[in-house]
Amino acid sequence: MDKDYTCQDYGTQSEWTRIKVTVPLEQLDSLVAVMSMINNYLQIEDYSDIDLKTCYGDLIDESILNADKTIASVSVYVPADVGVSDNLAFLRERLSANEIDGKIDISGVNEDDWANAWKAYYKPIKVGEKIVIVPAWEKYEASEGEIIVRMDPGMAFGTGSHETTRLVIGLLEKYVKSGEKVLDVGCGSGILAICASKLGAGECRAYDIDPVAVRVARENIKDSGQSNITCEQSDLLRQVAAVSGGYGVICANIVADIIIRMTPDVGKYMADDGVLLASGIILERSEDVISCFEANGFEIAERAVDNGWCALAVKKKK
Repeated sequence: MDKDYTCQDYGTQSEWTRIKVTVPLEQLDSLVAVMSMINNYLQIEDYSDIDLKTCYGDLIDESILNADKTIASVSVYVPADVGVSDNLAFLRERLSANEIDGKIDISGVNEDDWANAWKAYYKPIKVGEKIVIVPAWEKYEASEGEIIVRMDPGMAFGTGSHETTRLVIGLLEKYVKSGEKVLDVGCGSGILAICASKLGAGECRAYDIDPVAVRVARENIKDSGQSNITCEQSDLLRQVAAVSGGYGVICANIVADIIIRMTPDVGKYMADDGVLLASGIILERSEDVISCFEANGFEIAERAVDNGWCALAVKKKK
């Protein structure tokens, strides 16, 4: 049946955008977990449990009777003026990372224009104490002490508006030292590597499993003028280049399950006094991630929270 868990009035279609993802039925639970990272108010369509032996066919809509019982869909509604592009890029990244075969559809905006329509709502954002994320097409006069990072995220995750990105940028301001070697695993638009470079990092390496993200990140890195950043494709740490002495800062703005999966291997890439900045963790999973870190020889140096999301600064135990 259509399991409608929507619990609030989403208003008219012009005010809200529906993001709908359709997957094979066996991946429904995984999809629900990913979609709930955007919003807990979900509309789930699963017609596999209709029992025609106990239902009167003339009381069931014909479209439901004829629906494909091998697939299911989950829809989430987001305000059309806040982070539609970020949410879509976030979904693509998480679906890929979790090997979910999902088809994404959107409504509430012109589907041919969505990739550019969101730009009207993407404005300069102050993140942390110094960083200001400015859309590439916007004019902005920097105040004293501000560090400007110009971005065009395109189809990749990372405009700076999402809580997970804001949290880790705030931590970067605290932990990046002059000349630091920085690694960004799951770089999306390249925003974190660019921020690290502008904060004074020396060598910055960025990696993502998604070739679209790598292309977008490379374009943003080139436009940023930061010549000390490289970006390559990698499945987590598999193709990551080790550096002499290890990385002083490693960023991983991903999801709890993926952070847990990479934890046993990440220590060998870290400098002895280095720090891992892990973000993209929903609060409900934060203790699982912390327990995994502690079991693998790490300690939590700092914990930051914003609107149901958690970021951790993690160091090797002395």
